[in-house]
Order: sequence, then C-alpha cells, then structure tokens
Amino acid sequence: MTLPQIAMVVVAAGRGIRVGGDTPKQYRRVGGQAVLTRTLAALAAHPGITRIQVVIAADAAAFYDECLDDLAPEARAKLARPAEGGATRQGSVRSGLAALARDGAPDLVLVHDAARPFVDAALIDRAIAAAERHGAAVPGVPVSDTIKVVEPDGRVRATPERESLRAVQTPQAFRFALLHEAHGRAAAEGLDGFTDDGALAEWAGLPVAVFPGDLRNRKITQAADLVEADRAFSPASGDDSAMTLLTRLGTGFDVHAFTEGDHVWLGGVRIPADRGVLAHSDGDVVLHALTDAILGALADGDIGVHFPPSDPRWRGASSDQFLADAVRRVTERGGVIDHLDITVLAEAPRIGAYREAIRTRIAAIAGVPLSAVSIKATTTEKLGFVGRAEGLAAQAAATIRLPAEARA
Repeated sequence: MTLPQIAMVVVAAGRGIRVGGDTPKQYRRVGGQAVLTRTLAALAAHPGITRIQVVIAADAAAFYDECLDDLAPEARAKLARPAEGGATRQGSVRSGLAALARDGAPDLVLVHDAARPFVDAALIDRAIAAAERHGAAVPGVPVSDTIKVVEPDGRVRATPERESLRAVQTPQAFRFALLHEAHGRAAAEGLDGFTDDGALAEWAGLPVAVFPGDLRNRKITQAADLVEADRAFSPASGDDSAMTLLTRLGTGFDVHAFTEGDHVWLGGVRIPADRGVLAHSDGDVVLHALTDAILGALADGDIGVHFPPSDPRWRGASSDQFLADAVRRVTERGGVIDHLDITVLAEAPRIGAYREAIRTRIAAIAGVPLSAVSIKATTTEKLGFVGRAEGLAAQAAATIRLPAEARA
C-alpha cells in the first residue's frame, strides 16, 4: 500500500508586533534557539511528514538562515526552499500551497503557525488521521471561560453554550486538492481576510471537523508567552534535572443519589435514564471524579475547594469546566497528562453504547489522545446503595508528569 504524501505549510511571514522589539516573534530565542527552529524541529521529527514548506517575509532571509544553523541536518533535509509570504496570513498560506503544487502536490497538507513550538507527534497523528477521514479538520480545545457576544456599544447580545465552543489551534489538516482549490476561489473573488484555513474551508462549503487539540500547544503571542516558553525550554541555572518530568498519580471518587429525572450526565455525555441525580451542578460523577484525580496528582485541593457548592455560580453548571480547569492547572505548571482511567459503579444506566462517545468527549476536554482515556463500568452485585439502585458512583485515576521544580 502506498503511503500518503503529507506536507506542512508553516506560516512564518508575520511581524509579531505584540511581543515587542524589532525581531519578529518567530525568530526570538527561547531556551537558546529561535521559536521557528523549535517548531521546525518538532514537525520534521514526525516520520509521516515528507516535506515542509516555510513561508517567510521578503526581508527575513537572514533571520531564516540563522534558524537553519541550529537545525539538525535530517530536519533540514525535509525543508523546501522558503516561499515569500503575502500581505495577510491567507495570502501567505496560498503562497505556500502554490509552492507545494509546483514541486508536486502532496495528498494531504497540514498548515501550522510558526509561533507554536510546543506541537508534538500525538497532535500531528490526530491531524493526519482527521484529514484522511474528513478532508478538512482543525484541532480544538474546550473553552473554560464564559464567552459573550458583544455589540459595538458594549452590550451583551448573546452568551453561547460553552459546551459547543472550541478554541481552534494549528496544525489544521486538509486534503491538499480541497484546500488549494478553496484558496484559489477565495482569491478569485477578492477575499483575503480569513484568519484561519478552517474558516476559509467553511466559506468554500467544505464540511470541517474538529479533533482534540492540546492545551500545551499554545501560541506565542505576547511578551509573557516568550518568557514562559524560554522557561519551558531552558533548564534552570543550567541544571538539567530542573526540567526532569516526575510522574505523579492522583485518584478521585464521586457519588450522587438518584432523584426524579429522565437523564444523567456521564463523562460529558447526556445519557437517557429512568431517573436523574441529586446534585448542585449537573451531577456528572465521571467528570467530578476525574477532576479530583487530577487535582490530587497536583496536590491542589479538591473540586469543592475550587468550585464550592455554596457558590450559586455552579448551580446546574456543566462539569466540563471543572475538568478543563484542572487540566489548565497541570499545563500552567509545565505538566503533561499521560493517562486517565475511570470506573463507573452503577446498576443502571448501562454505558456500553456510550463508551466511545464518553472517551471522545473526555479526550477533547482534557486535550489528550483518545488512547489516553479508559472507561469501564461495573455493578456491586446488588450490594450497598449502588446495588439497591439508590445512586451511582465513579472512581478515577490520573497519571501526570510535572517538572521537578514544580513539586513544591
């Protein structure tokens, strides 16, 4: 079987003025190397990527050549001659696609921001799989803050349901022919203001899927982001042990009694049931147990500390925000979530038909691969409150890694 040819377009033509200084952010150094160098090294290390087309500003050749000096020869071997960027991000992507087409169009293309150096192989794997399956797909992470749609005069027009919102990242993934044609159509119609390729694909009538992104895959935008990236890539005081990631394990448990109702929430999925649960929030025992497991691994209290039931803000709240907050705390301390394991204890409802939906939802909230989420279910052989069908419970374990300097 012939493997698909997969190319990357790396958009590096911007000025990055929000970080300050005269050097564009993609050429600023973090941990001793340029941001772009670290991004290209991460992308080139993926065995499925056959070609990388970087798009740079016309006057940035010297900056770019310095980046290549720090890049390993095997990584440089995947780089095509850089293309010249356009006046907008959309124009720069179009330039990169045109360069790829001239050299022999690939089957798939992934478009990535130069200022996202934390991209990893697992995210690239998900991007490739999504492009093969859907033709057009973008990585997204759950939104933990409430979003407001605001009128020009400052008045709130709407508050979208947070559960349906995603913050979109890169790499965005497409069948090359579909994206190339969509860019050509937009240019022909004089449209040049799309800020991401997913939006352009939607305009072109392509169905665009969202696959789980990665909270660690943050974009360097502000000066503070450069400071954090420099810290992440630099061992403190030259001590290599400072960036050693130490494994931590946390566990969580939650229980809710049944009450009147017609559904329960488990792992962020609404499941029809004969009864609901008695709870201050939505009563999702799976997400509550997972949140406590992650907080336990962080030694950072429990869900009641951060989201007290006495606070009316959390009455009826969707529990995905609790888990997203715990995940954010891991990320802010430079940590990595390795695995999430859940066991549901209930006589009913049965979760077999919803198992994959639950796994997918948890992976999306936590920004981890689907393979890092396990969910099981058991009864208690008619013993105890679960056996008497008076309620249901969940227990969870979370394995994370934290830098040694973040242990305190």
